Amino acid sequence: MTWWVVINVFIFALAIALLARWQRRGASLSRVVLVGLVVGVVLGAVLQALYADTETLTGTIDWVNLVGGGYVQLLKMIIMPLVLVTILSAVTRLHDASSLGKISFGVLAMLMITTAISAVIGIGMTQLFGLSAEGLVQGARELERGQDIIERSAQVADLTVPQLLLSFIPSNPFQDLAGARPTSIISVVIFAAFLGMAALGIKRENAALGDKLIDGIDVVQKWIMRLVRMVIRLTPYGVMALMTKVVATSDVGDILGLLGFVIASYIGLGLILVMHALFLSGAGVNPLRYFQKVWPVLTFAFTSRSSAATIPLNIEAQVDRIGVPPAIANFAASFGATIGQNGCAGLYPAMLAMMIAPTVGIDPLSLEFLATLVLVVTLASFGIAGVGGGATFAAIIVLSTLDLPIALAGLLISIEPLIDMGRTAINVNGSMTAGTVTSRLLGQHDGAVFAAESDELGEPRNA
Repeated sequence: MTWWVVINVFIFALAIALLARWQRRGASLSRVVLVGLVVGVVLGAVLQALYADTETLTGTIDWVNLVGGGYVQLLKMIIMPLVLVTILSAVTRLHDASSLGKISFGVLAMLMITTAISAVIGIGMTQLFGLSAEGLVQGARELERGQDIIERSAQVADLTVPQLLLSFIPSNPFQDLAGARPTSIISVVIFAAFLGMAALGIKRENAALGDKLIDGIDVVQKWIMRLVRMVIRLTPYGVMALMTKVVATSDVGDILGLLGFVIASYIGLGLILVMHALFLSGAGVNPLRYFQKVWPVLTFAFTSRSSAATIPLNIEAQVDRIGVPPAIANFAASFGATIGQNGCAGLYPAMLAMMIAPTVGIDPLSLEFLATLVLVVTLASFGIAGVGGGATFAAIIVLSTLDLPIALAGLLISIEPLIDMGRTAINVNGSMTAGTVTSRLLGQHDGAVFAAESDELGEPRNA
């Protein structure tokens, strides 16, 4: 490790120490996260300007990633225990088991509808900016990525809808708790729901024993939530480190070369946010207040590029800041991490299909192609939960179903991280919107919590 790396790491550590001191003196978590985000951008830009692709930059980012990557790992550590315990606790509080069906249907319907609309937005953006895959340069990295996509497509080519649905059902809960399968999160939700219904059955047969069991579940939930809050309080430092890495390792030349696609993508993502706001407003929720309350969650989703890692923050914000019941919040956050992702499975594959279609002689504006594209994108957004891989697998399924060359998707590898940041934030907001709207439609939304001045994420509410 060179002296320049030592100096860079010292400056980064000093920035963390100053943020921690400010937080200990009573600064709100949201403000510390914002400052951490800005500091990360500045540090990353300075590192990129001074060291470019040198060994000094690589060595510095390795140490910076110890904080950013470590924070993401801690969030992943608490995902499965949190989903298991909170779904279990929520189900045991339900007086009517049929509520589970209503909650699941409401959340899934919202996710699918918003994904279909996101696909339409993607189609519009592609046409508005005149984007096409024709003429894009294929360098070594693009060719390698294209070949990798072709190889990965073999994993999804022969899957049927019944096989995808079957993969959701847990056969080994302990394996799913370890996150061994792409569908592990949904499988844990299903397992927890069955455990909760079993607990309700015991309570009906033996009220005293059932009460003891439910009290025990409540104790474990409080224990896990305390752990969640401990980890969430580390958010400013994780965000700063992640942002430093993203900015320092970005290739400005590649970004400028595909600037049209970047701009079109972010305008499309912005329109999806407007669509979410319209759904919230239609359900009687003030969109401006909503976005003020979920901003810290969207910030972390943007910097981490992980919908799954954002689940703890997602659930915490829905319950403690928006007023969504725990059952609905957990279903929305868990399903939204793998199903109906508006950015990765809605906007992105629709834009790719519209760009690639002309290269094989297909009129992308024909009514038949457009209708088929929206339908395939919507169904694929459900199917990617069975195979994992986010935007890449969504693109593979859509392009292969439409008989389009999937290797061309590799042409955008150089700007993938930059766009993926925005897509992830939209995915997470889509799941929170689904939970909020569903809770309103089912008459279970706590308006008092939403109207109140929110406690910071990671801080327990005084109930």
